[in-house]
Amino acid sequence: MADQNVRNAGFTSSGIAGGSLASSMMSHEARASGGGVPSGGPTSTLQGMGAKGTTHSSGFTSSGISGGSKASNMMSTEAASHGGGVPRGGTTSTVQSISMGGKGGRR
Repeated sequence: MADQNVRNAGFTSSGIAGGSLASSMMSHEARASGGGVPSGGPTSTLQGMGAKGTTHSSGFTSSGISGGSKASNMMSTEAASHGGGVPRGGTTSTVQSISMGGKGGRR
C-alpha cells in the first residue's frame, strides 16, 4: 500500500505527474531552494522511490517505519542532525506521511 500511496501522490515511474501533490511539493521545494530541487530532499527521495516502487521495501510502510531499515537509518541520521528530533517537513517525515496516504509535512 505504501508504494501505491506514493504513486497516487504523483511520484510515478514516468516522472512527477502534473497537477499532483508531487508537482506542488516540487514547486515549493524548488522555490525554497532558489530554483532547484536538492538531492536527498523530500521530492527527490520520493520520486526515486516512486519510480522504482521501493518505498515499502526501504522501510516506509503504511504502519510506520520498519526497525533496522533504510528508513530507520534515514530517520536516525536526520534526527541527529536536528538535535534529536525529526523535523516536520523534513525528508523522513514527508516520505513516511505520504507512504501512509497523507499529504506530507509541508510547511
